[in-house]
Amino acid sequence: MTDPVGALQAILGPKGWLSGSDAEPYQRDWLNRYGVPPLGVARPANTAQVAAVVKACREAGLAVVPQGGNTGLCGGAVADQPNAVIVSLSRMTAIGQPDPESGSVAVEAGVVLSSLHEALEPHGLMFSMHLGAEGSARIGGLIGTNAGGSQAFRYGMMQDLVLGLEVVTPDGAVWDGLRAVQKDNAGYQLRKLFCGAEGTLGIVTRAVLRLYPTHRQQASALLVMSDFAAAVSFGTCLRGEAQEFLAGLEFFSDVGLTLALKHLPDLAYQLESRGDVYLLVEMASGSTRVPLDDILASALEWGVEQGLVVDGALATSGAQRAQFWRLREEQPEGQRLEGEQLKHDISVPPGAIARFIEAGATICNDILPGVRINPFGHLGDGNIHYNLSPPERRSDFEGKAGAFAEGLASLATAMGGSFAAEHGLGRAKIAMADRNRGSVERELMARLKNAFDPQGAMNPGVLVRNP
Repeated sequence: MTDPVGALQAILGPKGWLSGSDAEPYQRDWLNRYGVPPLGVARPANTAQVAAVVKACREAGLAVVPQGGNTGLCGGAVADQPNAVIVSLSRMTAIGQPDPESGSVAVEAGVVLSSLHEALEPHGLMFSMHLGAEGSARIGGLIGTNAGGSQAFRYGMMQDLVLGLEVVTPDGAVWDGLRAVQKDNAGYQLRKLFCGAEGTLGIVTRAVLRLYPTHRQQASALLVMSDFAAAVSFGTCLRGEAQEFLAGLEFFSDVGLTLALKHLPDLAYQLESRGDVYLLVEMASGSTRVPLDDILASALEWGVEQGLVVDGALATSGAQRAQFWRLREEQPEGQRLEGEQLKHDISVPPGAIARFIEAGATICNDILPGVRINPFGHLGDGNIHYNLSPPERRSDFEGKAGAFAEGLASLATAMGGSFAAEHGLGRAKIAMADRNRGSVERELMARLKNAFDPQGAMNPGVLVRNP
């Protein structure tokens, strides 16, 4: 192909191709660590255009980099070479009519998560994925990274919420797997294969998502715990007592709370005492007959009697519940505003959370004494966002970022966990995966990549090494 740009412009029309300064907002990742200027940004309006773009890029020998909301933290949605085309799904935002009887809805991959929440609300239905970036994260990117969020322990990861997919493969073919059924064992589970593939096996263009009835009542509490071990023990009690009504079980530390309150003056902390560890508990039900307040109050009483809960309050209004959640959700923003930071996305078996945090603190302080450790995350599924700030009166980590990442990854692996809990590998963690996962596992991934994309043109340099 002598003029690939001209061919792509002809496919996409005047609104569908961006280059030069118009492409700059798509070039760098959210943390501004990865990304080079691509040949341009394709913004297809439908699946047929996506397929045509992929075919044109294949003919011209161009790399294809799928991009959703570009909110990822591992550099997986930006180009690593100028001979690449970023394919943004931002124009594909259609939301189908929800099917309450089947509990499903068909959406295009460019739909923003918060827009889906808003569209479903009048129908008395909900999509259970909730996370901090839901105002910009798009469905296709959430599928590509197999996102988790705050309710994953109850409803599952993205792969558990996807019933069917439509995908443009690396050769430009379209796989129509848009089946709104939970049980479909007619061969390999292809829809799950694309969940977490980070755009290396194809471009998700549409999805059928699983829905649930909207919660008709909620009960929330913010608790001060005696330590992380107490939080784990109390969480075990809650899972036994509340079971299917438990919708949120989030923890954070006083380090993170202090930073959030320092940099976000509209935040309000309403308990009388402070502690080292906090737990945000939420119960929810689609029935107004379930005594959620009584169940939660009984669990709190037990926690106080056992010396696990030091202080706490039940939310008495929707506004107070929202304030409780903001204290947890603003943890990343408070730390970002403090200055330089390092982010680590860890998971361990939930019962090992306290042991990981204690051992991790020893590792980190051996590397850089006085480093400020801000662990927060999802107690129910063992996901720890183990973020670091430099010691007081220091602005950097003395070039020791790699040592922190390797030490914490090795610890998580030794505990039977993962160094990539819900953010994926992207470009940032390929070498880490090679060191911490067995050669057979990594070779199987490379074989899958080669089988789907023998030319290695679909998001090269992500998840597995370039051939």
